[in-house]
Amino acid sequence: MNMKEDPHNDVATSIDDAIRSRHSVRSFLDRSVARETIEEILEVARYAPSGTNTQPWLVYVLGGEVKKAMSAEILADHDVHPEREEREYEYYPTDWFEPYLGRRRACGWGLYGSLGIERGQKDRMRDQRARNYTFFDAPIGLMFTIERRLTIGSWMDLGMFLQNVMLSARGHGLHTCPQAAFANYHSIIRRHLPIPDEEIVVCGMAVGYRNPQAPENIWRTDRDPVSGFTRWLGI
Repeated sequence: MNMKEDPHNDVATSIDDAIRSRHSVRSFLDRSVARETIEEILEVARYAPSGTNTQPWLVYVLGGEVKKAMSAEILADHDVHPEREEREYEYYPTDWFEPYLGRRRACGWGLYGSLGIERGQKDRMRDQRARNYTFFDAPIGLMFTIERRLTIGSWMDLGMFLQNVMLSARGHGLHTCPQAAFANYHSIIRRHLPIPDEEIVVCGMAVGYRNPQAPENIWRTDRDPVSGFTRWLGI
């Protein structure tokens, strides 16, 4: 899609189009999303595959004053503890190695570069990270949890459900940003949402209409070619 097109017409019309046009949006328009639209997205997403049909996903949908109050408390804490690491699971390796370290760095500096943030501008970097906790101004925030007793296979199933949510959103002209950063503030999140101790906060997700003029939305990450990750045997 041409970035100057009407964002109201930014609708994926095929599965391939939805996959290719999905990306992590970090600036949203001030345009509401109807509850019925989110229900339709979740209605489609629930058809994600899962081992023996266990369907191990749980979703909390936030908007209005509930979302605003939760974001405000997280932001206040972030001002004091900008490097908080409180998530209840390991997302990244302790010791990075190639090619993953290089890709991670390219992603970070590509995003900051699109915003004109240079190396050493720690305050601007911190402020950009803080935007996670407003869901990048999206009108809808989703919070995904999983029961604590479940193991790695169920987490894989949850990942497929998350992808279904993001792809279905594209069919409605919406964009998303999955946000593991929220897991670092699960104790604050639990004060605002009825999440029992038996559930782990896995991630949040911003949902809304993309701001097509925002430079961070125009920038894109690179992808490894098929030849980089595929091994053909007997074909």
